[in-house]
Amino acid sequence: MKKLYIDIKTFSGVALEKSGVYKYAEDIQFMLLLFAYAIDGGAVNIIDLAQGQTIPEEIISALIDTSVEKWAFNAQSVRVCLSQHLKNIVKKKNVFLNPKGWHCLKVLATYAGLPPSLKGLKDAGTILYLNDEQVKEYEELQEFFCSRYQPLQNNCNAPSSCPIKWAALKVYTAQDVKVAMEIHQKLMKFNIPTFIWSEYWLDQQINDTGVLIDKTFVNKVLDIDEKACSENMTLMKSITGLENPNSLQQMKKWLANQGVPVTSLDKSVVSKLIKTSSNQLQVQKVLSLWQALKKTSVRKYSTMNETMCADGRARGMFEFYGAKTGRWTGKLIQLQNLPQNHINDLEQAKKLVASGDLEKIKAIYPNVRDILSQLIRTAFIPDNGKILVIADFSAIEARVLAGLAGETWRQEVFKNNGDIYCASASKMFGVNVVKNGENGHLRAKGKVAELALGYGGSEKALIAMGAIEAGLSENELPELVKSWRASNQNIVKFWNDIEQATIYAIKNQPTQLAQGIIIECHDDNDFMSVTLNSGRRLIYRNPQLHENYLEQAEITYYGFNQATNKYGIHQTYGAKLVENIVQATARDILASAMSSLKDYRIVMHVHDEIVIEADSNVDISDIKSKMELVPVWANGLKLDVECFTSSFYRKG
Repeated sequence: MKKLYIDIKTFSGVALEKSGVYKYAEDIQFMLLLFAYAIDGGAVNIIDLAQGQTIPEEIISALIDTSVEKWAFNAQSVRVCLSQHLKNIVKKKNVFLNPKGWHCLKVLATYAGLPPSLKGLKDAGTILYLNDEQVKEYEELQEFFCSRYQPLQNNCNAPSSCPIKWAALKVYTAQDVKVAMEIHQKLMKFNIPTFIWSEYWLDQQINDTGVLIDKTFVNKVLDIDEKACSENMTLMKSITGLENPNSLQQMKKWLANQGVPVTSLDKSVVSKLIKTSSNQLQVQKVLSLWQALKKTSVRKYSTMNETMCADGRARGMFEFYGAKTGRWTGKLIQLQNLPQNHINDLEQAKKLVASGDLEKIKAIYPNVRDILSQLIRTAFIPDNGKILVIADFSAIEARVLAGLAGETWRQEVFKNNGDIYCASASKMFGVNVVKNGENGHLRAKGKVAELALGYGGSEKALIAMGAIEAGLSENELPELVKSWRASNQNIVKFWNDIEQATIYAIKNQPTQLAQGIIIECHDDNDFMSVTLNSGRRLIYRNPQLHENYLEQAEITYYGFNQATNKYGIHQTYGAKLVENIVQATARDILASAMSSLKDYRIVMHVHDEIVIEADSNVDISDIKSKMELVPVWANGLKLDVECFTSSFYRKG
């Protein structure tokens, strides 16, 4: 047996979407209902566990054997659920099946530039095995048995009570295995590198390990937040006289009556109104209270409670190959978008909140919800007797961009551990700029330019990056864009080179750039690949050239839009493709660092940062040196890592 294709149907008393598969599978009501499989692409077999059948010993051995390839569409969920079902076989509690040997078809689909869901693949025209009516029936059957069947309560939604429906679900489950084999067969041509699966297995180990949550602190925060919100609502009612000050329409009407008409009350609008209404103290107070009530980041504490497993650890927070560039995305608690913290003494602030004394908290931090939001990171803690080691790449994207574009002055800044914002401002304005020193006021302009302009951005990008808030006027922005581009001519050239190479590739002229990047189209332009220095490829489906109203070439491709959750046409251009290439390369450097550190207990990774749970006497210089090891394929790149220890997760 070389390959085993699998699909399962399960039941649990826990909501999978809210709590994640790890908590779902450890629930007391969890049970495996159906197990469908095919060996080496052969006939599909289905085991009806809900009605007393058992998985054959041969298959159990294959599930444990790391040399057998296990393929499933959402391999993590299948593996974790089977781990729970087989825990008596592996003889240890809370031990997960070794991820080595497991392969996820969702990863393969994303690598191929396709949507990461079966429905998305159907919409993309890749897999067509069910019509809309059948899809609806399938979803209803899964809801009927996998969500509403209560085995501990003898619910009537049991297989034995509904044999016709149960037989239909078994047919669909077997069909899913056939589809898995078809997906694998169709996508084999994309030749996903073998090292990607090694990275996936490491990712699964990290997800299995999880990170410890400070449960006592989280519960204290939720209690304080409930009291603070109640007080805020009472105060808003007393000031406004509104029945429900949390209502958007009621609040708009009240503001209009105060002479402050608004069409929107989103975050940026409210922040601006608070600053401009200093002469209307009631309006300012109400808007501040409204802003506090709408602070959604505090909800992450509730999510921590919902996802926390019995041992206090949150698991399954990282989506491998979540983005088309190969970058990880967040799940559940969403570690990728944690609020920033600006508190000088996080430890003292955490102790104050942990005391539960709301009046004391308000005396020091009047905006209670804001302080709770800033303390979210501190809820992630090490196990007893351990510490967290937090290691973060410094300006990784800027370093990669400089290296790929051959912008030597920037590379020198990084090699000498200089301040890129000061160096950029010096280059742009032709004067020496020193942080908090000579011409130090220009550093802010250099910083905004660096953050906004590396991927073809202009005035709008500067504004979005906070140029106005940093003290720049709109009149300055065009010149700022011009100065930055003049100072970074090799980067601008790199944008143009990538765009021209892409156009050539679509016209059936493969191109290898000086940087080693190869751009070429395949199968009559069914897809275009951008081969990175790491050997990994970015895939763009159905690339095409169009002529715009200026008679210039426009590049389009079909892709999955995570924001809209739809598959459709995307327009791209040189600088945007450079952004994809740089972010993908930075991702590969992070993956390489994680591999170098695999003997440590990695519990989290956020953007370009790795968090390790270690003994208190750990040698952090070893972690730093391993992270700074430059992959062979990135020869010449200078990496720098900030590394420190802490009793809770925080930024350096």
